[in-house]
Amino acid sequence: MSPSPHPLDSLLGPLRFAGARDFANLRSVKGLRTTLAAAVERARPTLAKARLAVLEAELERIDSSELEVRKASIRRVGQVLKEEGLMPGETGASTPLGVNGTGPIRSARAESRAEPLPAAQGEVSPKKTRKKKAAATEEPSEEARMLSIAPTSGPLATPLKLVGWRINPRLVGLLNKKGLQRTGDVLFLLPRVYEDRRTLKKIAQLTSGERGTIIAEVRRAEDSFGRGRRQFRAVLADSSGSIAAVFFQTGPWLKARFPIGKRLVVSGEARATNFGWEMPHPEIEPADDVETSPIHFNRIVPVYPGFERHEQRSLRELAFRVADKFASSIEEPLPEALRDRLKLLGLGEALRYLHFPPGDARLDALDSHTSPAHQRLAFDELFFLQLGMALRRRGVKVQPGIAFDVSAQRLDQAKALLPFTLTGAQQRVVSQVARDMARPEPMNRLLQGDVGSGKTAVALVAAAVAVENGYQVAVMAPTEILAEQHYRTFQKWLAPLGVEVALVTGSGTAKVKAAQRAAVASGKVRVAVGTHALIQESVSFEKLGLVVIDEQHRFGVMQRHLLMGKGVRPDVMVMTATPIPRTLAMTMYGDLDVSVIDELPPGRTPIETHVVSEKARSRAWDVVRSELGKGHQAYVIYPLVEESEKVDLADATQGAAQLKALFPEARVGLLHGRMKQDEKDTVMSAFRKHELDVLVSTTVVEVGVDVPNASVMVMEHAERFGLSQLHQLRGRVGRGAAKSFCILVTGYAQSAEAAERLHVMEESTDGFVIAERDLEIRGPGEFLGTRQSGLPELAVANLVRDQALLATAQEEARAIVDRDPELQAPEHQRLVRALEERWEGRLKLARVG
Repeated sequence: MSPSPHPLDSLLGPLRFAGARDFANLRSVKGLRTTLAAAVERARPTLAKARLAVLEAELERIDSSELEVRKASIRRVGQVLKEEGLMPGETGASTPLGVNGTGPIRSARAESRAEPLPAAQGEVSPKKTRKKKAAATEEPSEEARMLSIAPTSGPLATPLKLVGWRINPRLVGLLNKKGLQRTGDVLFLLPRVYEDRRTLKKIAQLTSGERGTIIAEVRRAEDSFGRGRRQFRAVLADSSGSIAAVFFQTGPWLKARFPIGKRLVVSGEARATNFGWEMPHPEIEPADDVETSPIHFNRIVPVYPGFERHEQRSLRELAFRVADKFASSIEEPLPEALRDRLKLLGLGEALRYLHFPPGDARLDALDSHTSPAHQRLAFDELFFLQLGMALRRRGVKVQPGIAFDVSAQRLDQAKALLPFTLTGAQQRVVSQVARDMARPEPMNRLLQGDVGSGKTAVALVAAAVAVENGYQVAVMAPTEILAEQHYRTFQKWLAPLGVEVALVTGSGTAKVKAAQRAAVASGKVRVAVGTHALIQESVSFEKLGLVVIDEQHRFGVMQRHLLMGKGVRPDVMVMTATPIPRTLAMTMYGDLDVSVIDELPPGRTPIETHVVSEKARSRAWDVVRSELGKGHQAYVIYPLVEESEKVDLADATQGAAQLKALFPEARVGLLHGRMKQDEKDTVMSAFRKHELDVLVSTTVVEVGVDVPNASVMVMEHAERFGLSQLHQLRGRVGRGAAKSFCILVTGYAQSAEAAERLHVMEESTDGFVIAERDLEIRGPGEFLGTRQSGLPELAVANLVRDQALLATAQEEARAIVDRDPELQAPEHQRLVRALEERWEGRLKLARVG
């Protein structure tokens, strides 16, 4: 077994996350005081008094509302960790997990981009540093995103001002604004699209909607008024016809670029409009060097993201010189045997190919990012992600945890608490969880199951085992409605054990909340079910052994980490009813053991789903009327969109009034997010007890609400919901034996994508099928949304397109870790350096996704 962890070990992940990329994450990090306070208490018996005093002093500053105060505080805490040997100082060009000697938390990437941060001895006035800091920490724009695999040491860390030749000051200013300050930043700026300039076209050969490059003479250039605003139009002509270069702005500088009679090279997207042929905001270059330029003509040229067309020429020249001088000096991180086996280009060769493709390159492969060079860089991203996962997975497996007694007798006793027999899928998952809990290392398991598949029952069996072993259990849910439902379930099912279960939320009087927290801290409460309130500093556990996080995608990395930190390496089970496509599961949860409940409890009938238009709304009310006549209940859901919350709330309120008139015999209730918690509880309780027949609600019922007698759901403005949310909402019906219906009412205006989503809902009730389709429709970036995965962004790889590449990357990464768990072999040292730069200290923090 590994040696006991250092008592301050739990601070490493949160502080590195907070300090990564020059404190770029700091605004989103909350509750560091809680983590620090818990670590101080653990360290009190063994830590030197002077260091203990430093940490205790920082308790008052580490969550300060002033960012500069927080930064200085984090540096001081980091210095103590460094002195304890947890954050070694700089030993070379690259340091472990982004730590260096200048400031214990700063990443190598931040070190190379920003000016030195203020010394930690004294607090810095925010007023004095605001302007300077804004410039130093400005992130690249969405469009000008750098690859996550850009190195931060060696020749590629050379500042652009030291490259050895003069760069146009205006271009330097543009690059600085986008955070591109080193040669490596330029080399790893991935072109957005490519333009085929091997053959220039005549104007008559242009196709509307496609990009093209022409040589034409300026015939007329003037300001004009069109489309309701002033614009600049330059008419260009060649022997085949004419086209207008259009700019939706104006000024003398524009006219100066189009001297009458001047021959220009013009590149952009041609459009056939009511005003004739146009090319909006094209790239314009003098035609003088068409025959001689090796950079801009007679080849396929790159078009870079985040830069205007007229800025492309100077950026292209810079990229050409940087690639020519520096691409060959980049360290090749992949072992030669691996590259040969997979027939991958060298990294330097791939980068040169990306910026200046060879003459025989396929334009379609370049534009679709499937060229050999793109595939090499995509493999790098996926491979290093999987390598980090494999190491993280192995690190968790060797950490000392709790070996629970999970004998067959104890497991049978836990199952007997349930008022039903587990399905085959639930039995299989319970066995997997039991094996994990019996082992001496911490459990890290992701439990996926469709809505209504019975994940809570599995969690309850695990909780019963932990309680019977003398440990406490924490169950965290994203909403008070769901937490209250779990509380009632656990309280009812664990009653035979005489176990005290408490509900810990932000609601209630101060006296009641204080009593709850005291009972949890003393160990009197064995199961604490709650919301985010569980991770507050005032909540502590006597002996936390199991953490269950429901609807885990609703929580950020920091929140999960804080809850885990309230025990000493507790077992962790994270659950989701939002199915995760296999490729995303491999990417986000490659370090977790994954269980899937792929079977619904007996007696459940598939939900019949229909899409109806606004004018056919009466069909929806006919279904509701029929189900109410059978003694069943109904939901009517209105969308709640943050930007128009008041409008949607009015819709729900107005909808409730209309339904009362439409169904005068029915008892109609209203539920929305602005109601007080006790009001929500009253409405939900009335609906559960069938004191209400119809519940008009916003999306607050999306997760976990269980009313088996509800057999029909009508969703208003269904086109405004995402696929995952539609599926989650639909899961509120079909929970009993009666046949259930879901009616999706659409507005008159809906996009093609919305129509496709609704068609998927009609065709399938399988959450995993729906998730795969959702990933295809929206793409991985939007699918993940603002979920805090703690993982690097993918800039080249595409999880839909590169599924086979991802599987290969995972296989290769795990094979390397199996052969060389510590990555100590000489051929793996370059892997270590590259991995440290890519992950920037997040390996530890993102341990459970």
